Amino acid sequence: MSRADAATLAVIQMHMTNRLEDNLRRAEAHVRSAAGQGAQVILLPELFENLYFCQAEREEYFELAHPVQGHPFLGRFQNLAQELGVVLPVSFFEAAGQAYYNSLATIDATGELLGVYRKSHIPDGPGYEEKYYFNPGDTGFKVWDTRFGRVGVGICWDQWYPETARAMMLLGADFLLYPTAIGSEPAEVETPNSYQMWQRAMVGHAVSNSTFVGAANRIGTELVEGASQTYYGHAFVADHTGELVAEFGGTEEGALVHTLDLAAARRFRAGMGFFRDRRPELYGPLLTLDGQTRRG
Repeated sequence: MSRADAATLAVIQMHMTNRLEDNLRRAEAHVRSAAGQGAQVILLPELFENLYFCQAEREEYFELAHPVQGHPFLGRFQNLAQELGVVLPVSFFEAAGQAYYNSLATIDATGELLGVYRKSHIPDGPGYEEKYYFNPGDTGFKVWDTRFGRVGVGICWDQWYPETARAMMLLGADFLLYPTAIGSEPAEVETPNSYQMWQRAMVGHAVSNSTFVGAANRIGTELVEGASQTYYGHAFVADHTGELVAEFGGTEEGALVHTLDLAAARRFRAGMGFFRDRRPELYGPLLTLDGQTRRG
């Protein structure tokens, strides 16, 4: 497949309810709207099928998970991708035997399901109790050759790790995407997050990898088992120099559309020399938890 010189990206910002069909209809409407605005790659938020249930630990929420084979809505988005001729990375709660994953299926513009990525980094803290629900992903980082470029996708907490972005770029990604579900922290958290901090982490990946980065997020206040979180919104697209070239605020709902000049980013990336000057032989401490290089 030849390298794409440009791609028009849409990142979706939307609210969710606890009704699957309601969320699917809204997501589909946003995809159709984005395609109508010329979008070729359309990113929906993380786990858009329901409220962000990870605010609480409840056994019954495991019933929301389904295997890829015979999944209740992945086929629907495959049909939609084929109808509209768009690429759809789709987040979902995956059941696989006795394991459960926070996963993403990338669907090409033909409707073909290119593969599944399972979230590598799993958070565990007040309001984000994901380790109760999700096994650590076992797929490794993934990029996919699509009709509109080679796409690398991490999932939410992956966005805080520069290793995720760098690995996807080394695998040949043309641009990076992050579906997320992030918002306010519970009162007991001493150092609350902010949307600026969330954005800066990903903008840093854009700068250090000289690549476009897009992030989708949810909006609104969600009440789960008596716990409440308000989601930041602020979906955005950053260019290969780290400029925010498109951004929603905290309450808008819809599709944020921007055309990525992939050819210009490739030229800029080569000229900056970040990948030319890497020293992989010095990065052994990155392969250990304590930073001690193991020998023998």
